[in-house]
Amino acid sequence: MYLDSHAHLDGSQFASDREATIQRAFSAGVRALLAIGNGDGPDDVACAIPFAEQYPWIYASIGVHPHEARLLTPAHLVHMEHLSHHPRVIAIGEIGLDYWYDHSPRDVQKQVFRQQLELAAAVNLPILIHCRPSLDSDNAWEDLLAILREHWAPTGLGGVMHCFTGNLAQAQASLDLGFVLSFAGNISYPKAQNIRDAAAMVPLNRFFLETDCPYLAPIPHRGKRNEPAFVVETTRHFAELRNLAPEAAGQLALENFLHFFNLPALA
Repeated sequence: MYLDSHAHLDGSQFASDREATIQRAFSAGVRALLAIGNGDGPDDVACAIPFAEQYPWIYASIGVHPHEARLLTPAHLVHMEHLSHHPRVIAIGEIGLDYWYDHSPRDVQKQVFRQQLELAAAVNLPILIHCRPSLDSDNAWEDLLAILREHWAPTGLGGVMHCFTGNLAQAQASLDLGFVLSFAGNISYPKAQNIRDAAAMVPLNRFFLETDCPYLAPIPHRGKRNEPAFVVETTRHFAELRNLAPEAAGQLALENFLHFFNLPALA
């Protein structure tokens, strides 16, 4: 059994075969999937909930991605607070900082990040973090960790470092703050040794596996549209690093997910 802890099922890339994509995931052994509620921005944060309402093995998040941070209004936060009480919503995210694209000004990204941390704390939900630094600096990680230490660590709620791409020091800092490290298909890319280094050190009760589909398809699917069924390949790459059978690594990731989010054990 396998886990996909981060999938953008609402993406237009799945418009022609979304139902078949979901069925392929289940047929491949995926038994828990977290559908991400970013959509196209603050007006669309409920986009993952219909999947979670339809499929008992799919859960939903809600959140405003740093790309669209500039669009957030107080009314959106009120709507998100309402949505957070939906029984299938288990996290706020993905949220965080993106200094690679800077689609929203960095000061706005940080303000909106703090606002969503405040919301998550108020509704007692963990968070899903997006962190992408600029090409020449780790300043996004520095800002992110500083904000988390001040505004999030005291809650004790923890969260998930989605698609972890940091270095070992950032991995350890994340673990120290109570976060789980989640690894995506880029763990298989030749130039991603830093990701493999983090995967090799993470405690086996503190990791998830994900696709981040439709992005970051693992080898041998690199260059194609990613989909939840491909998490089996990501799991295989992780398992090789830890001298585990792929099925054992998949089971561990799944058990970690169910335990972290306090979800019912599978029959």
